[in-house]
Amino acid sequence: MTSIIVTGASSGIGRATAELFLAQGWTVGLLARSTDTLNQMAAEHANAIPLVADVTDAQAVEAAFGEFQRKAGHLDVLFNNAGIFAPGGTIDEIALDDWYQSVAVNLNGMFLCAREAFRIMRYQSPQGGRIINNGSIAAHVPRPNSVHYSATKHAITGLTRCLSLDGRGFNIACGQIDIGNARTQMVQGLVDAAIAEGQQPDPTMAVEDAARSVLHMANLPLEANVQFMTVMATTMPYIGRG
Repeated sequence: MTSIIVTGASSGIGRATAELFLAQGWTVGLLARSTDTLNQMAAEHANAIPLVADVTDAQAVEAAFGEFQRKAGHLDVLFNNAGIFAPGGTIDEIALDDWYQSVAVNLNGMFLCAREAFRIMRYQSPQGGRIINNGSIAAHVPRPNSVHYSATKHAITGLTRCLSLDGRGFNIACGQIDIGNARTQMVQGLVDAAIAEGQQPDPTMAVEDAARSVLHMANLPLEANVQFMTVMATTMPYIGRG
């Protein structure tokens, strides 16, 4: 049986991905802060392991990954997904608290989770595993008024490349999925904001298509790796956006 930890598993892309993997028979560690939601999901699936933790809390992350290892016995994949999109604006308009929180969740949180996954995969038997980081098309070309989000997502590309390089000697693969506007609660907020300002919102796609893309990456044998994948609405501005 294969096993995965999904961070940010209580909503959005994380929840859609966790539910797909559960339906496929994987053992899934559901990591998020929402105790009630995780317990509800776990009650519906015998192969789910709720892991209540804030990804910005190093001790909580370490404890959650340790609990999963004890219960599942082996960690095959981490979908490093948890992230936020704080209120936007030009750099002089973005509140410092929003900048610090973006860095704490989008960068520090992904570092902490990757760190624990790497440690487990390095020393478990059989050695190895796969880390899939959730980047964004903003990891390559920014959307307007998103310096906090885009800067942290650009950093994730560096994290992915370093993990790919450093993991080679331990049979640890690392890839990045860059997802456009999937129809989640967070993206709906962006759509509503654009409409309120009289603008045409970007096209969106079904969140299930993002989840299926993660499943494809996860199902590969460790001798193969999708280094970077971009999945988005066909007509979403990306090529030519930057």
